[in-house]
Amino acid sequence: MTTPSERTLQARIAAHESWAKTPDRAARTAKARDALLSKFDRLVDPDGLLSPEERAYRAKQARKAHYTRLALKSASTRRGRRNRDESGDL
Repeated sequence: MTTPSERTLQARIAAHESWAKTPDRAARTAKARDALLSKFDRLVDPDGLLSPEERAYRAKQARKAHYTRLALKSASTRRGRRNRDESGDL
């Protein structure tokens, strides 16, 4: 029986091998990338009433807000870990 950490390593190995055999990474991820972009389109224009230009602008702003929010959360988490490590709490 494998441990959770061994399963994680096995999955990581499989992922690396799969990507090593992928000739066109962009083509492999295109469907997921398109789905993510359309998510922001639907978020800013759920009824499809905006012009394509306005929808694209608003979706771009929504993406920027989303990724900035993620960056803020990541910085906060790193700061918390650093503070915890400096104080000796584990």
